[in-house]
Amino acid sequence: MIISVASGKGGTGKTTVAVNLALSLDENQSVQFLDCDVEEPNAHFFLKPQIHKSQPVFLPVPEIIEEKCTYCGKCAEVCAYNAIAVLKDNVLVFPELCHGCGGCSLLCPEKAINEKGQKIGKIEFGASNDIQFIHGKLDIGQAMSPPLIREVKRHINSTKTVIIDAPPGTSCPVVESVKGSDFSLLVTEPTPFGLNDLHLAAETLKKLEIPCGVVINRSDIGDSQVEEYCLEQSIPVLMTIPMDRNIAVAYSKGESIIATQPDYREKFQELFRKILAIKK
Repeated sequence: MIISVASGKGGTGKTTVAVNLALSLDENQSVQFLDCDVEEPNAHFFLKPQIHKSQPVFLPVPEIIEEKCTYCGKCAEVCAYNAIAVLKDNVLVFPELCHGCGGCSLLCPEKAINEKGQKIGKIEFGASNDIQFIHGKLDIGQAMSPPLIREVKRHINSTKTVIIDAPPGTSCPVVESVKGSDFSLLVTEPTPFGLNDLHLAAETLKKLEIPCGVVINRSDIGDSQVEEYCLEQSIPVLMTIPMDRNIAVAYSKGESIIATQPDYREKFQELFRKILAIKK
């Protein structure tokens, strides 16, 4: 089963929920943890995996063979991301816009495009006790994270319970991270900002036809509008976590909730059982 943990905005406790869910299942389930928040991966601070392998990730970027090019413009026509511009006697390539789909080289009638690898980041593999751990790290200055996220997800082990820590927001990196999930947990907070971004995230998952449930963090602050919205939209609230200074202190030290408050292990196990019940 693949469970993605997402949020409409940053700072809601998404990684906290993903990490503690994985740790709570470690005893009874075979767990794989994928940190797809490749711009700011931080799950490793809490899981503390032993990294045993690292590999670079390259994006195939078009390179024009000028002596073959007739400047027909087919490459620019097929590029949905405007990464190629064809002038009268020149072709401009914008690597920072390229998604590495290969369409331009495939459809070039003169075979005047080669693809060269541009390093965009790396993937690290490790283990935290019995949890298989994989995360991606986007190189500084690189703007294109979806290809790196795809490469991380290429290593999904479908025989395990897979927990994916997605980036915050509702943009392309989030869609790439949650795509293919069996279930998605949306972590939010009971504030106007939390409600607004929960609405955006829930609509995104609806378009992707991924069932979801909500975890409300810092549930005893703010108001009841998040719960009212979930009730109206028939989105189950699967867990609430109250505002707790001890949790915040543990987080600041890179410690999990269940390590400092063992009673939460059963609560996260119950969260997993609720997800299984919904999926049946």
